[in-house]
Amino acid sequence: MIQYYLTDGKLCCSSEKELPFQKVTAPAEAECLVWLFRRAPGSCRASFLVNDLRLLLQETESADWVDANRLEAAAEKADPRLAAAVLQDPLLKSCAARGTLTAVNIAQEGFGEILKELPGEVPGAAETKPGPSFLPAGKKRVNIIAIGDVGSNLLTGLHLLGGDCISEIGICDLSEQVTARWEFEENQIAYPWDYDALPEVHTVPAADLFDCDVVVFVASKGIPPVGSGVKDVRMYQFENNRKIVAMYARQAREKNFGGMFCQVSDPVDPLAKTMFLESNRNADGVLDWKGLRAEQIQGFGLGVMNARAAYYAKRDPRFASFLTEGRTFGPHGEELVVANSVEHYDDVLSAELTHRVVTANLEMRALGFKPFVAPAFSSGALSILLMLRGEWHCGSVYLGGAFMGVKNRYTPYGLETEILPLPEALSARIRAAEEKLKSVI
Repeated sequence: MIQYYLTDGKLCCSSEKELPFQKVTAPAEAECLVWLFRRAPGSCRASFLVNDLRLLLQETESADWVDANRLEAAAEKADPRLAAAVLQDPLLKSCAARGTLTAVNIAQEGFGEILKELPGEVPGAAETKPGPSFLPAGKKRVNIIAIGDVGSNLLTGLHLLGGDCISEIGICDLSEQVTARWEFEENQIAYPWDYDALPEVHTVPAADLFDCDVVVFVASKGIPPVGSGVKDVRMYQFENNRKIVAMYARQAREKNFGGMFCQVSDPVDPLAKTMFLESNRNADGVLDWKGLRAEQIQGFGLGVMNARAAYYAKRDPRFASFLTEGRTFGPHGEELVVANSVEHYDDVLSAELTHRVVTANLEMRALGFKPFVAPAFSSGALSILLMLRGEWHCGSVYLGGAFMGVKNRYTPYGLETEILPLPEALSARIRAAEEKLKSVI
């Protein structure tokens, strides 16, 4: 049921028997392995790290992929012969356990480029290049679009904390005075006698925004003023902000951007999908899937929701289990899912904690201030730095049609999402959030 191949110097295998690659006999051992599958482009990520072999038995990609119980139920419905072959294959098992098994969609435009990005048969090679496999080794060049309230705080966070993984930070804004101010300010922040410890900040013209490794999008056409009465500020912003994102998506496509696009401005999750879809449209507006791959885009909005849940958990003993057993899923908005605990899930308690987190913005607005400092750091700077370092963080990744907030990390062998056995009530909440996100765009 499984045929092994050799292509572009990579050992691959697949349940498809007649792929146009060199057929080989399965070796006794392998440092890494690529599983080749076929799905319609746009219906899933082009590649991902396989941390559970049951992922290879799923018919479609979805938010169910964070739930070990749902994966098991779907795997039990798969072809028994295929299931046995996959789950018992010694190389698949060893590479999955080692974290060196990558699944790649052979129907994806630029399939060969994905293979070239992956490490080869060199023991220990993975440790030399943390973070997304499609980014170059070493420190990254980061450009930030829009230096307003959120952007300026995010910039400061990356500048102060990112010296280990960022080489330089470019800033772009509609106002040249704003970028001149922040170039002047940030570059006067320095350790005495260690003047190159922090990445240099420089201004970037709009035409050169995608001449870098990482683009951080913080632009927004307008946020309702305090006292406006708008309850769901994020969706209020969507119609205007999606036009801005679409414009930059076309620019990314024209530049053949191969780096990481970080969506920070609201509504994070629908705008991340907007970037994905619009970068994959040709001049006639037809989806040809020649733009950014889904795993090149991530929404950064869940980090602050997770931090807010921790804030309330520290102040109310009823929520204390969140600090050691809790999780957050879904969008940076009304459909957020907070679990007080995965192991000891309480649906009523989780719903209350979720409500506190979702309405935290309103508490800040009631004080007379816009809530932008915590999002700029928890969702923005801190989460982006964790992403670049290849560490676990909160972010929205593409799962079969929607960008969903989950615990994830980038490894040299692909994007990895956490999989846990979830209580059915919690899993149902996550699926409901997924459907709501799909209905937006």
